[in-house]
Amino acid sequence: MAFFNKVKWILGILIVFVLIVTTNLIDKNNFIRVRDAVVTIYEDRVVASDLIFDLSKSVQEKEIAAALLDTTFFYNRSEQLDKNILELLSRYDQTKLTKKEKKTLNNLKSDFEDLKISENILINSNFIEKRSFFNTISDIQENLYNLSKIQLSEGKRQMSISKKAVDKLEIFTQIEIYLLAVLAIVIQIIILYKPKQRQETE
Repeated sequence: MAFFNKVKWILGILIVFVLIVTTNLIDKNNFIRVRDAVVTIYEDRVVASDLIFDLSKSVQEKEIAAALLDTTFFYNRSEQLDKNILELLSRYDQTKLTKKEKKTLNNLKSDFEDLKISENILINSNFIEKRSFFNTISDIQENLYNLSKIQLSEGKRQMSISKKAVDKLEIFTQIEIYLLAVLAIVIQIIILYKPKQRQETE
C-alpha cells in the first residue's frame, strides 16, 4: 500500500517535471528567436541604414563640389572624405549581409574605385571632363538606393519572424495553462485512486 502510494506520487511529479521542462525548452527557443530578431534589426539594419546615409552625404558632397567646380575641395577635402568612405564601407561589410546585399555592396565598392579614377580625370582635365565622374556618381547613388531598400525589406522580414515567435509564445502559454489544469486533475485521480480499498468493501 505504501509502495503503491509512493509510485503514484513519483509518477505525478514526473509528469509535472516533464511538462515543465518541455514547455520551458519551447519557450526558450521562441525567446531566442525574438531576441535574435531584435538584435538583427538594430545591429544589421539600423546601423547599416545609418552607414548608407553617411555614404550618401559623402557622395553628395563630392557631387556638389564638382558641379560648383570647387578646386579647393578636390585638392584639400576629397582625400579625407575618401578615407571616411573606405571606413564606412568596411563597417558595413562587418554587418550581417544577405546574398543580394553582399552583391550590391561589392558593386558599390567597385563604383567608389571608379569614382577615384573619374575624379583624377576630372582634376587632370582642369574640370572639363565631367561625364565619367557624374555617371559614376549616378551608379553609386543607385546602389545606395538599392541597399536602403534591402534594409527596409530585411527589417520587415525580421519583424515578421519576431511576431511569429511572440504569437507562438502566446499559444504555448495558453496550452501550458490547459495542460497544467488537466495534469492537476490526472494527478488527483492517480493519488486518490485506491483499488485495494474497493476490493475490501466488496
